Amino acid sequence: MWLPPALLLLSLPGCFVIQGPGTVTAVEQGSMTVQCHYRPGWESYSKWWCRGRIWSFCQVLVQTSGTEQEERSGRVSIRDNHRDRSITVTMEGLRQDDADTYWCGIKRVGTDRGTQVKVTIDPGENSVPPAGSTNLPAIPSTKSPARPTATSNMGPASGSYNRGHYLLLVFVKVPVLLVLASVVLWLKGSQRVLEELRTLAALGNTRSPLPTDHAGP
Repeated sequence: MWLPPALLLLSLPGCFVIQGPGTVTAVEQGSMTVQCHYRPGWESYSKWWCRGRIWSFCQVLVQTSGTEQEERSGRVSIRDNHRDRSITVTMEGLRQDDADTYWCGIKRVGTDRGTQVKVTIDPGENSVPPAGSTNLPAIPSTKSPARPTATSNMGPASGSYNRGHYLLLVFVKVPVLLVLASVVLWLKGSQRVLEELRTLAALGNTRSPLPTDHAGP
């Protein structure tokens, strides 16, 4: 069913009772402070900070007892100022996975009152790893890289050249030399056979013809 904009606003859980910034952007590894304000008459009610996109299933992270005493749970704290009618929520040690939809809320009998706050986390330019982490960022050297000298071909590079030359000699040069030697030997053998054939042919040509018989008178 379609509702006019005014009635749609009235259908929200915290309409005109509690209001917040709507969206907040913070930096990774830093802290974030969110302030929500509520109307007079709600000072003594318990206030809470809840995480989750769906209002009915969000997870309450921290909650006051109805007083102005600060309450803390892990990296999240909440304080209610009755004089200013403001709820101050602080989140410390922010991580990328802290980005989500949150709610400032007032606990009461029946349906609680609340306002939505979308939190985004930007990666910090100089992010510091958590305490105890051994993955420290590398410190860039102030020295310029050494320029290669004429002796840079010694050591490991020279050894690589020698190994490459040895492999070239074994797998390329030696087989080529063997093939060439085989061809030379084959040619010499062919020449020897030709010479023997020529010799036999010469001997056959110089041999005298057989005498022929002449019939007598």
